[in-house]
Amino acid sequence: MEKNLNEREISMKVMRVVIKVGGSLISEAPELIDRLVEEFGSKNAETTPDGQASERVPYSVLIVPGGGIFADAVREADERFGLGDDAAHWMAVLGMEQYACYLQDKSGAKVTDSITELPSGVSILFPYRLLKEEDPLPHSWNVTSDTIAAWVAKQTGALFIKATDVDGIFREGELSREIFASDFPKNFESCIDPFLPGFLQKNEMRCVIINGKFPDRVIQAVYGKPVPCTAVKGNI
Repeated sequence: MEKNLNEREISMKVMRVVIKVGGSLISEAPELIDRLVEEFGSKNAETTPDGQASERVPYSVLIVPGGGIFADAVREADERFGLGDDAAHWMAVLGMEQYACYLQDKSGAKVTDSITELPSGVSILFPYRLLKEEDPLPHSWNVTSDTIAAWVAKQTGALFIKATDVDGIFREGELSREIFASDFPKNFESCIDPFLPGFLQKNEMRCVIINGKFPDRVIQAVYGKPVPCTAVKGNI
């Protein structure tokens, strides 16, 4: 009997997933989030629509917004007026807040500004208050919402997925299915920010880069199923 109880506890362990939804997906993001809500819920992932308890593992999926056109406006202001690093950093984080407002408005997901107790189902993070309190990362344009999302994943012990508008990282025209963070040169062109590879290395983390224009791919990646993507591995 005790063994069965232990198996039940293990089977019902919440699976935490952080999905950074890039600003490049601003047109497709509402559909993506709605599909995630349909799959994983947004109020209680442990119950089915008819209120009966579900036997499948509950998921807590936290959406971290990119900066997109809102952060681009800050970059333009920086180029034109010469902002200080601190001002540019916090203005860009507020750009993430604006994107979060957009995602909330266009989807059925609930929102949160805390990562202390992640709710079951799908929720959207409003990151400004959290980052202002913790201030965990350098204030630089090399640190974008990519690394911020990776930090959130580290703090919560979550699987880290970056949803963007490409299938992953390409080398010589071929999709790289797996890349070690240590393989990135100091100056590289990629769909991830320059600070992220070092962060993944230092914290022994993995980032899955996937095309968010295909919601089913993102859902399958949450379940750990093979899909077209690039896995960036940091010393793991």
